[in-house]
Amino acid sequence: MNAFITRLALPLTTLLLAGIASVAPLHANAAAGSAAQAPTIQDHTATANGVSLHYLQAGQGSDTPVVLLHGYAETSRMWRPLITQLADRRVVIAPDLRGAGGSAKPASGYDKKTLAQDIHALVHSLGHQKVKIVGHDIGLMVAYAYAAQYPAEVESIVLMDAFLPGVGDWTTVWLLRDLWHFHFHGEVPLKLVEGRERTYFEHFWNDFAADPKHSVPEADRRFYAKAYAQPGGMRAGFEYFKAFEQDARDFAGFAQTKLPMPMLVLAGEKASGEFLIQQGRLVATQVDGRVIKGSGHWLMEEAPEQTIPALVEFINRPAP
Repeated sequence: MNAFITRLALPLTTLLLAGIASVAPLHANAAAGSAAQAPTIQDHTATANGVSLHYLQAGQGSDTPVVLLHGYAETSRMWRPLITQLADRRVVIAPDLRGAGGSAKPASGYDKKTLAQDIHALVHSLGHQKVKIVGHDIGLMVAYAYAAQYPAEVESIVLMDAFLPGVGDWTTVWLLRDLWHFHFHGEVPLKLVEGRERTYFEHFWNDFAADPKHSVPEADRRFYAKAYAQPGGMRAGFEYFKAFEQDARDFAGFAQTKLPMPMLVLAGEKASGEFLIQQGRLVATQVDGRVIKGSGHWLMEEAPEQTIPALVEFINRPAP
């Protein structure tokens, strides 16, 4: 009897091993297929509005292209986790603003109206007429200036944690607790931060976060500090703030005509909170405002589990 069981077990073992061997390649092929389907993010450079702009691009499809605009102390790199979530049905474009990252750093043109004209020229050079646009921090100001100047070409807009100069009672915004850095430009500030770019940026990455230990990751901090330490990088970054007075005048004029397209406002609970949502309602007619619970200013890094799904759901909505 034992001998019979042994003889029976041998073929069964052989069959099981053969089955495992046949299944393994299937799993390997599935994994390879999944990797092959992941969108490839490519680096490009183009001249737009007379300025050389570096940008990331991924995806294809018939849905309206999306433009992602970064903020201060970051570059287009901040959008990489979101790009992969959006590029399954459309082109996604994430430029480095004039003065940041791999883009040129000219002496002037850092008001947000001009920065928006840069992005508009880039979009048109790539063959796109209508876009959905997303901006964080300084990028949200550029996104607003884009939509205000070209409302017929913007299908929807997202503003992410900061404020709009010149709109409502903007001088009481939470960021003004650090008013010093709005005026921190010129030769002396440049000399003070030269070689200490990382120390300077740590203030923003740490103090604007709900928890400094759960903010911008270390690898990103090294990348951004190096990017802004390039020749002309810190001076250009200071120019974003130096232009706020002009931005306030421009935005006060833009706000006289409310934006007609859907707007999503995402604000950190420990940062701009309801303030940016209220500003959004002053400048647009269709505003979906959401406070990201427990997050400070760095929404993509501090609360990706809330932020990315909200962005994807809003951007994937069909045009009204």
